[in-house]
Amino acid sequence: MSSGSGTPQRAVLGTWPTPLEPAPRLARALGLGPEDLWIKRDDLTGLGGGGNKVRKLEWLCGAAVAEGATTLVTTGAAQSNHARLTAAAGARLGLDVVLVLAGSADSSASGNLALDGLFGATVVWAGKVRGAELAAVAERVAAQLRHRGAAPALIPFGGSSPLGAYGYAECGHELLGQAPDLDTVVVALGSGGTMAGLVDVLGPARVLGVHCGAVDDPAGTVTGLVAGLSGAVLAPEALRLRLDQVGAGYSTLTDASMAALTLAGRTEGVVLDPVYTGRALAGLRAAVQDGTITPGQRTVFLHSGGLPGLFGHAAAVKRSQDALTDFTP
Repeated sequence: MSSGSGTPQRAVLGTWPTPLEPAPRLARALGLGPEDLWIKRDDLTGLGGGGNKVRKLEWLCGAAVAEGATTLVTTGAAQSNHARLTAAAGARLGLDVVLVLAGSADSSASGNLALDGLFGATVVWAGKVRGAELAAVAERVAAQLRHRGAAPALIPFGGSSPLGAYGYAECGHELLGQAPDLDTVVVALGSGGTMAGLVDVLGPARVLGVHCGAVDDPAGTVTGLVAGLSGAVLAPEALRLRLDQVGAGYSTLTDASMAALTLAGRTEGVVLDPVYTGRALAGLRAAVQDGTITPGQRTVFLHSGGLPGLFGHAAAVKRSQDALTDFTP
């Protein structure tokens, strides 16, 4: 969406602004000063259990409603936070929702899937596909819905399109009002729209994205979304990216992510998820260790939500339960 196209229609779904909270105990544990670290609580956006996708869905659903859509169709992994929040947005707006999810019905349980059902979504299991193949299944589902008389709107993977990224350009302005002296915002890089919107407003030097393995070309994905959002042309190397937290793959639990979940929980009582925010905090921890982020800098950790995904990740749940300490009287 170029700057000359005007402001699109919005469906108000969230509660704004989200809080910016100090995190002194976590800061000290990471090796920062107690006043250096703040958490932007985009896990507290209100709708459907909260999370960053609400900002994107306000604009994507606004466009869908304006075009007369009766059904939202989107894609994701079995434990997709975006799919869960699309289902919640549909419920709020009185729209049907069809979720085209990678995998099979027995590939995952609980977590986001339980909420997908609670919000009334229909699930199409697409098998072992990703990327363009998953999108092609969604296109076929949308065609079938049109044939049945529905008016489907395709919501992009992760809500990440130039229009969806508009929501995080807004978040960038919100952050500047809350912390005008911020040096670095650390954010999970999934489908790319969250980082793109922040980069468009804050500039690439003030945003550190931690790649989570959701896309094959994270730098190209983000720069492409920035170009579509405002027309700004950025070289991929202008971005600040960490590519060292993916581990064995997107859905796997890394030791660094599990350590980050534990650290956030035990220092601030904040719950992260194993795929996105856990990796993002692990990336922040690594950045402090290697001097990329130093004490004295105002650092914001963007908490993009994902709590239900923790309960849908069997390995993370088991390791959390195994850490329980029995009291011996």
